[in-house]
Order: sequence, then structure tokens, then C-alpha cells
Amino acid sequence: MQIRNALIVYRKELRDMLRDKRTIRSMIIVPVIAMPLIIVGITKLASRLEGEAKKQPSKVMISGGQDSPKTLAALQNAPDIEIVPYQSDAKQEVSDKKIGALVEIPAGFDSVLSNDKTAQVSIGYYQNDDKSELAKGRLQQFFDEYRDKMARAALTARGMPTNLLEPFTVTASNIAPPSKVSAAAIGGWILYMVIIFSFSGAMYPAMDTTAGEKERGTLETILSSPVSRTDLVLGKFLMVMTVSIVTTALSLTSMGASIAWAGRSAGGGADAAFKLGFDPSSIIAIVILLVPLAVLFAVVEIAVALLAKSYREAQTYVSPLMFLVIVPAIVGALPGVELNWETALIPILNVSLVSKEIFAATYHWSYIALIFATTCIYAAIGIAAAVHMFNREDVLFRT
Repeated sequence: MQIRNALIVYRKELRDMLRDKRTIRSMIIVPVIAMPLIIVGITKLASRLEGEAKKQPSKVMISGGQDSPKTLAALQNAPDIEIVPYQSDAKQEVSDKKIGALVEIPAGFDSVLSNDKTAQVSIGYYQNDDKSELAKGRLQQFFDEYRDKMARAALTARGMPTNLLEPFTVTASNIAPPSKVSAAAIGGWILYMVIIFSFSGAMYPAMDTTAGEKERGTLETILSSPVSRTDLVLGKFLMVMTVSIVTTALSLTSMGASIAWAGRSAGGGADAAFKLGFDPSSIIAIVILLVPLAVLFAVVEIAVALLAKSYREAQTYVSPLMFLVIVPAIVGALPGVELNWETALIPILNVSLVSKEIFAATYHWSYIALIFATTCIYAAIGIAAAVHMFNREDVLFRT
């Protein structure tokens, strides 16, 4: 193997690849333009929809309560609750999202309260539906306040202090740094997007430099040059890895700028998830960990694409690999999945988990060293496999 020959192949492949519009789209346009549009667009849309939902009163049906005029009057006067006429299919109305919730008031509710007895009010809602959840929250707040009002009135009537209802108070405040709060909220999903862009950035050049050259008939010309197969593989691999790393770096930069802009646009009341503090040392550490992962992606995609006879056939081989990348990346973004000695050995998942910790300015050096070493080993195995396949005539000249 001669490094000089590999670099000559690398420059040639890189020059050819930069002329390909598909590579430019996947490497530059998508991460630089798509990422800000996704983050800023979703943030603005979610904020707008949430704001509009909070401005509108929640539509609620009431079952029962005809003998409890005080409670009905209080509900009707609630500023953010709209009482609609009760129908026999009220539960179906909630299920069909036509109303927000159904309130079931037991018989003689007012009388029960006036006689110092207890009763139970039921609220039916659509779980995980935003408007129904909002209606449930508003109803719960109303009945909590109504219960306190009734209790205070009962204590006052008996000449007892109302502070018996609240002998002490409890306050809770966040004491974790904003960076850790941010990492816990969306750090895993940011890294998920970066991993996906790293894989997809290498996909098109890997297919073009292998199956694409087979289809164009230029692979035979390259193989006839006085360059060893190993140098050819390394040159092609370096080009694919370069595209993958550039795509990853642009994605990180684009996401950082987009989230920072979203945090400033949200103002002082912005959620902590968007108040991200980017530590340059954390970004550098994450990029270093992503380099061997980009190497692994590049060699795997080259090896798989080399099996195809045409670019289209290579797409059918390489595209399903995306699922093998998405699954561990998603698992790494899920809450409750922790970094340990077992997960540190699983490719992609280990990088996702440790990067999330680094993003929160938490450095587990033993895990970091293990993950970097194992990812490098996986990448080295992939390079050896790619070189082996490039030396197989039945793979290079499939008919």
C-alpha cells in the first residue's frame, strides 16, 4: 500500500464527486437548508398551534348535575370552559374529538357538599390528544379551586382558620445547568439527526464510486492503472468518508444555529429545552467520536454497493441499511436508556448515548475510550472487508 497512490485516487474521486448534483444536495443543501427549516418551522408551528388552542375555550359536556345548580353555575361561569348541550353519545363525541371532555356529576352533589360529605366527579377525556388534555387540565383546575372554596367557606362558618387547608407549602426549582436540561430534553434527538445525516451523506458517493462506475464502464479503466486494489479502496473510502464528515459537521453547525435562533426568538419565557449552551469542547469531543462512526458507515456502504451491477440496484441494497442505523439511533434518543458497559459495545447506540452525555458536559472517560476504541475496531474490520471484496473478481465483474 502506498499513501501517495491512495491520495491520488482520493483527489480524483473527490473532484468527480463534487461535480455530482446528488452529492451536493445530500452533503450541503439538505443539512444547511433542511435542518433550519425543520427546527424553526416545527418550533414556530408548535408554538402557534399551542397558543391558538389556549386562547379557545374547551368544549365540555356535563352528565348529571340537574340537582346541583351551584356547581353548574360555577362551571358555566368558568372563563375557559364552554358548556355544550349533553347528548347520549357524549363519550363517542370525546372519542371523535368533537368535544374536549365529559364531566359526570353525581346526584345530589351540592347537597352532599353542604352536609360535609364526600363525592366523586369523573372527567372523561381523550388521552394524548392536545385539546382534550387541555380540557381535562382546565376542569381539574376548576374543581380544585372549587373544592378549596367550599372548604374555606365551611371552615369560616365554623369559626376556624382557613390556613388549616394549607399548613405548609412546597416549592420546586431546577438546579441543573441549562446544558444538562437541554441534553435531557432534545440532546438525543439532535444526535439522532446527525447520525442519520452522516449515514445518508455517505450513501450517494458510496454507490456512485462503486456500482455507478460499473454501470458507466469506467471501473475497468481504473483497475488497469498501476495502482493496487488496496490503494483504490482507500482512495474511494477517503472520499466517501470526507463527504460523510462534511455532512455531519454542516448538520451540527446548522442545528446549533437554528436552535440558538429559536431560543432567542422564544424570548425570556422560552422552554429550557431551547436554551442550549454549546460548549466548544463538547462539540469537538462529539465530532471526534463521530469520525470512526463515519468511517464505519463509509466502508459498509462501499462494501454493500459493490455487490450491485448498477446504481439503481445499489440503491435497493444500501437503502435498507438505513433501518439498521435508525433503530439504535432512536433507542439512544429515548429517555431511560442509559450508558453502561453493555450498551457501550453496541455500534451506533454507544456513540449516541455517550454523545448525549458529552452534550450535557458529562464526561465518562472510561466509556468514551471504550466506545472510541470499539468503533475504530468495527471500522477497521469494515475496511478489511471492503479491500477483500475489491480483490474478488466475481464481485467486481458480476454479469
